[in-house]
Amino acid sequence: MLRASWLVLALSSIVCGTPNDDAAAKAAPPEVAPREVLLSEASAKTPSRDVRLAVEQVGPGFDSPMFVTAPSNDPRLFIVEQPGTIRIIENGRVLDRAFLDIESNVRAGGEQGLLSVAFHPQYRSNGFLFVNYTDKNGDTRIERYTVSTDRNLADPKSAKLILSIDQRYSNHQGGLNLFGPDGMLYIGMGDGGSQGDPHGNGQNRNVLLGKLLRINVDRADPYLVPSANPYVKGGGRGEIWALGLRNPWRFAFDRFSGLLYIADVGQDRWEEINVVPMSIAGVNYGWKIMEGASCYGSSNCNQSGLQRPAVSYSHENSTCSVIGGFVYRGQKIPEIKGQYFYSDYCNSWLRSFGFADGKVTDRHEWPIGKLGSITSFGEDAQGELYICTSSGRVYRIIKSPGNPAR
Repeated sequence: MLRASWLVLALSSIVCGTPNDDAAAKAAPPEVAPREVLLSEASAKTPSRDVRLAVEQVGPGFDSPMFVTAPSNDPRLFIVEQPGTIRIIENGRVLDRAFLDIESNVRAGGEQGLLSVAFHPQYRSNGFLFVNYTDKNGDTRIERYTVSTDRNLADPKSAKLILSIDQRYSNHQGGLNLFGPDGMLYIGMGDGGSQGDPHGNGQNRNVLLGKLLRINVDRADPYLVPSANPYVKGGGRGEIWALGLRNPWRFAFDRFSGLLYIADVGQDRWEEINVVPMSIAGVNYGWKIMEGASCYGSSNCNQSGLQRPAVSYSHENSTCSVIGGFVYRGQKIPEIKGQYFYSDYCNSWLRSFGFADGKVTDRHEWPIGKLGSITSFGEDAQGELYICTSSGRVYRIIKSPGNPAR
């Protein structure tokens, strides 16, 4: 049994910059048995049928799971653990040896650690994977590794530094690497921490903090700034794709709709999810002029040119930090295709919404039971969705065995 000792992830601390130990302590223990929920007829993709969902645990438990992913067309699951390891589930079994172990390089705890991995779109031929982690000095490092001759082992000696970003504080690290449909590597960076963005990083185009970055790792060494990036010819750092973010802990691309979803963790009052066409460069998401759709620190602000969130929710009812997920594009539950799933670290409900023609089309809450604090989502190569929890358990979202016969 793998340990689940590191993570009281304190994603609630992303909200105000200080850990919320009470919220973590009050989190109920997870339930292993699947919990059914009902999606109303009005919201189902096949309106004449109800669909019931459940969750099932995968693996025996992990040491602070941060992310679930897989290379394209690969049936294995790769589980990122915060202390600095990546585990593989193959044929339902967790392999004894870690796929990658860089624990000796990682500062882990709170919002720091090994936070994600992105497999290159051509992983099958080049064997490249890109990790995002906090080093022993507390700084963000994006490194490339190469798989060894053993398909289940990355070569720890193959590390190549792609990008290093200094961090003054231990929170608001961002942490997600993700390849977009355009083949570029996108990197979510928080505003650098503390409270209220004291250094104004969110709106400063000359720093990489508080931004969504976009780089080409297939040309130049270690990367090329793409010509379509908004500041490649001046006015800011060329790596910047979008700005005005507080802590984009998780974001996602929906290849079918061409939309980019960014779940940006709020400060004192509001959590937000932004949805924009992925082709639009230079979007300003507003932090710290705005928090959610409201002015931050003032009753009046100039919101001209700022992107308003598609969905926002307040910190009422014990919520604290939005946890972004993915749009469901799997094959096993066709009734929920096109729904974007997300959660909140402190409350840990499961919600979803559809998005079309520039607006939210429907919203749903799925009372899946008490799984423990949800820390992240994941997606396998078939588009099925997974939930990571602070208890160390990873769950797959499935169709309940109790669904009506078809």
